[in-house]
Order: sequence, then structure tokens, then C-alpha cells
Amino acid sequence: MPDIHHLSATELAAAIARGEIGSRAALDHYLERIERLGGPINAVVATDIDSARERADAADAAVAKGESWGPLHGVPMTVKDTYEALGLSTVVGEPSLKDYQSQRDATTVARLRAAGAVIFGKTNTPRMAQDVQSTNPIYGTTNNPWNTERTPGGSSGGAAASLAAGFTPLEVGSDLAGSIRTPASWCGVYGHKTSYGLIPMRGHIPGPPGTRSEPDLAVAGPMARSADDLALALDVLAGADDIEAPAWQIDLPAPKPTTFADFRVGYCFDDDFSPIARASRQRLEATVEAARTSGAQVQALPELPGGFAESFETYDKLLNALVGAGLPAKLYDKARRGARMLGLFGKTDTGTLGGFTKRATASHRDWAQANEARHKLRAAWHALFADYDVVLLPSVPVPAIPHNHEGNPYSRSIDVDGRPLPYTHLFRWIAPATVAGLPATCAPVGTTDDGLPVGLQIVADYGRDRTAIAFAQHLAAAAGGFTTPPGFD
Repeated sequence: MPDIHHLSATELAAAIARGEIGSRAALDHYLERIERLGGPINAVVATDIDSARERADAADAAVAKGESWGPLHGVPMTVKDTYEALGLSTVVGEPSLKDYQSQRDATTVARLRAAGAVIFGKTNTPRMAQDVQSTNPIYGTTNNPWNTERTPGGSSGGAAASLAAGFTPLEVGSDLAGSIRTPASWCGVYGHKTSYGLIPMRGHIPGPPGTRSEPDLAVAGPMARSADDLALALDVLAGADDIEAPAWQIDLPAPKPTTFADFRVGYCFDDDFSPIARASRQRLEATVEAARTSGAQVQALPELPGGFAESFETYDKLLNALVGAGLPAKLYDKARRGARMLGLFGKTDTGTLGGFTKRATASHRDWAQANEARHKLRAAWHALFADYDVVLLPSVPVPAIPHNHEGNPYSRSIDVDGRPLPYTHLFRWIAPATVAGLPATCAPVGTTDDGLPVGLQIVADYGRDRTAIAFAQHLAAAAGGFTTPPGFD
């Protein structure tokens, strides 16, 4: 049998159920790896080892008696430090929360435990999960296992880095601005942004502890080293929250295609609104060719439904309205004053600080108009999926970027083949699926000549989460899936 950290969560759960590997042995294996290899990565930032060992021992005793707690029985795992977990701190890199101890599990964590998982730690995020680089003043900077001079992404950067380095077999991330898909792409692992509303966000920070309402645009979703694990975790996590559960249940449809050749595939890797680096595009185009060679029906799309730039404009309005609603009163008032001044004398374009202040303090009328535009986009995507099962997009325009914590997201830039572009381009390719509430699976599709992973975004119609994941499963068989970063075998 291969080393424990090379097993998928599905394989590990099966081995534990058969009594071939103990839950305690698996837990100690991961803890030893983190102790030995985790320092330079700084991904796992909090642990509850005593409670985890007690639960792992109980899981082994249950197996000995022929009992099963569920599909993740005895599987040790970490969770992103945006999810409350009883017995663990939930800091999210925020100094005001440095002493906060969760008094209950987030819905996602409760469901993982109910399925038998052994939660032993938390993984790092940017401060309040608000960047694509995972650094904060409490836990510091998380590095990419493929190249420690580069970021693993964010906000689920610690989760993606832990998976790639073999510190955990399964994770749960959250995604508002690519926070699952960007780190999955940059660390060479799998991540699934679920259809909006599929998994309750209760117990996620931000908003503040105790928030009950569901945030606009944001979703929870699994991250793993295999697409099979995404499917397993989706079954565990999806479902109505307690108040809604008596009224409705989720019954996600099975994929219509049963073989790779059955898939009708559209793709778009070319749009001047957000140019793609040659190194990334080469891997994406090679993957499309592998799908075509394997029999899939592949066709380039001339444009995205509703227009790429137009859909991003709608996304940006809704995103910044959500962020603005969470600003402290003094900061919100300052933003309102700034928006008025910048409206007279400065720039309020999309992707600028002035644009943020204007949209973060917009009226409900402005929000309602953006919401109507969002629903028109949803209808346009739904119409497209009458002809396609999945649409393939880049996840981000470039491979993992070097660490750059200067300034703010509106003052930084990225390099695309020698051309400096605004840092906010990192949010563009993730926007269409987010604003339309669509499921999107990020799958690893190889590495650049510089040894950096590239991820492919697989988008499906609303509620067709299993279809997006199934395409990733077929793609792994046709073109390869996760590979271990050098030094982490």
C-alpha cells in the first residue's frame, strides 16, 4: 500500500473501514509530516491534537466493533480558518479575533464530523479572507509548495498548500472571488465552487461570529487531490440548513454524459478583457486537445454569455456592495465621503479604489439594478447549456505570482508576458461563474516549463455540480491529474 499521504480521502476511508489503516495511525502520519515539512510552508496554523487523537482512537474502536460513522469514518483532515470549529480558534488572520474560540461548529464542519471525519487543524488565510495571497498579521505568510517564493493563492491558500504538500487528504474552502479556484490552480489541486446556495455558510467568518444570513455570491466547497474526493465531499456537505430542511431537500442530478465522448464541450481562453499568459494558455490548449483526442465534442466559443466585460461589471457591483455592507460604521462613512470626492475629482472606474468606494456605498436602487442584470446573465448561461454540458475557462490569467504584500489590491500589478496589468485582473476569469451562481470545478492540467501548476475551470449549468466534477474525473484519466510537488513525495 502507498504511503498514507498519497492516498485520496476516498481510498483512505476505505482502508480505515477495512481495518488496513488505523485512523490514529493516519492522524499521526499527517502530524509528523506537518512537523517535519510544514515550517517553510506555514499552511496549518492551529491544531487540536489531543481531541483529534481521542476521536481517532474512538473511530478505530468503532471499526473493531463493525460500526461506521459515515463515508469519512476516521479520516483526519483540516479545515480553512474561516469555518468555526468547536475546540479550535477561528482567527482568520484578524487581530481583533486573535483570542476568539469557537463555541460551535460551522454547518460544514458539523456535517464533516457527522460523516466521521477527524478535524485536527485549521489552515491559513489572508486577513478576513480578503486577498488572493494568504498572509496576515497573526499567522504570517503561507508559501506555495511548488515554489516558496510564490503565493499559494487565497483566500483558501493554506488549504490548497496543505493538500499539495500532503498535510491533509481533504479540505473545505469558500469562494467569493475565486478563493477556491485560484489556490487550487496555483497549487495544482482540485477545488469545486458549488452552485450558489447548495451548502449553508452558517458559521463562516466573515461575516462576524454569529451571522445567520447567507452572504450574496459566496459559497462553500470541497478541495482535494482527486476529483473523486470532490464528489464524495459534495454528498456530505450539500443540503438545506436546519430552518429550510423541512421544506426542501437537494437531489442533484447525475451527469447526463456517461463517457468522455458524450461530453459537449465549449471553451474560451482568449479575450482581450483579460489576456492569458502564454505558459498557462499552452497547458490549457493542450488539455482541450487531449479531450478532443479522447472523443469529447469540443468547440471554441466566440464570446461568453452576456459579454465578459459586462458580466464582470455586474459582478464587481454586487461584490463591492457585499463588502461595503460589512464595513465598520466609521470606515463606511469614510468610504462614502471618499466616493463623493472621487466622483468629483478622481477615478471611479471598475478595478480602482474609487470604483470600490462608489460601489461599496451604492444605493439599494443601484444594487437592485445589478441584481436584475445578474439574473439576465443567469438566463443567458442557462440557454448556452442547452448546447453544451460544460464550458472550459482559465481559472486565473497567470501561474502563481511572487509574494507582493505592498500597498493594496488596487495599487499592485501582475506580469502577463512582460506586460504589467492591474492586480484586479486576477478576479476576472472567476467572475462569470460566480455572478451567475454556477458550479465550477478547478482541475490541475500540468505545469509550465518553470514548474508551476496550471488549473482549468470547468463550468456547468446551475445544479449540475456532478457534471462539472465528472468531467474532471474523465479528464484525469485522459490527461493526468494531481502530481506531488518536488520534495513532498
